[in-house]
Amino acid sequence: MYVKTIDYRSSEAGQNFANSLKETGFAVLANHPIPQDLVEAVYKDWQVFFKNESKFDYLFNPNTIRQGGYFPFKSENAKGYPAKDLKEFYHYRDETDLPKEMEKNTQLLFGKMTMLAQEVLKWIEMGLPKEVVSALSMPLDQMIQDSDMTLIRILHYPPISHEEEGGIRAAAHEDIDLLTILPAATAPGLQVLDSSDKWYDVSCNYGTLVFNSGDMLQMATKGYYKSTTHRVINPVEAEACKPRYSLPFFFHPRSEVRLSETHTAGSYLEERLREVGLRPPTQAA
Repeated sequence: MYVKTIDYRSSEAGQNFANSLKETGFAVLANHPIPQDLVEAVYKDWQVFFKNESKFDYLFNPNTIRQGGYFPFKSENAKGYPAKDLKEFYHYRDETDLPKEMEKNTQLLFGKMTMLAQEVLKWIEMGLPKEVVSALSMPLDQMIQDSDMTLIRILHYPPISHEEEGGIRAAAHEDIDLLTILPAATAPGLQVLDSSDKWYDVSCNYGTLVFNSGDMLQMATKGYYKSTTHRVINPVEAEACKPRYSLPFFFHPRSEVRLSETHTAGSYLEERLREVGLRPPTQAA
């Protein structure tokens, strides 16, 4: 499997991007408009946050649909996996209580990523057959407009200890959302599964952005764009002593947006949150 790197400045960027997403479920974008120094500033801010015990002052409330706040180590498991992932993370949405020292850079990056996501979703829709476009409940870029479900997940994967043998940083899964944008992480580890059940490394070159399609895009496009399985593997030897940070942006439609005959974005999110352990299993949708 070859995940294409597309030059944002190219006149064929949109077509090449849509082709890569169709073929692999992933695409890498270079020379994009997101300032790398802003990404680095956000990483630096959150590295300080995860080292401070005050992070527990922002614990998430599992009974709220917004799912904002701090999720301690081993809060989540991938669908179908009983073992919890070896990570802690923070969910930031527009109205989530955000630590004061994080507001400036994180909110600025959130806004810039949202603008880029809307542009890329137009590229994605341009790659669809006419019959699939006509079946959409609305244009893809409009699905995320004013959405209070979109979020940044700031992830910290601590160094691997002997006590964690048998666990994995992020077990094989598909994203729930419409579209994920991931600035290059601070260390390698992201892999994607091809149709022959073979794992391939995904580039995390400095300054690039990784994009992948989620379950909601697969549902909305009736399977034209696939939600590709991916994971984050554990480092080995000396690298196991180092942490890894990443900043996936999960772009969700507004909860009332119709994705299929059976699901709105809100109803599908509720179903999936229960499957990964972030919603009590008896909670009504």
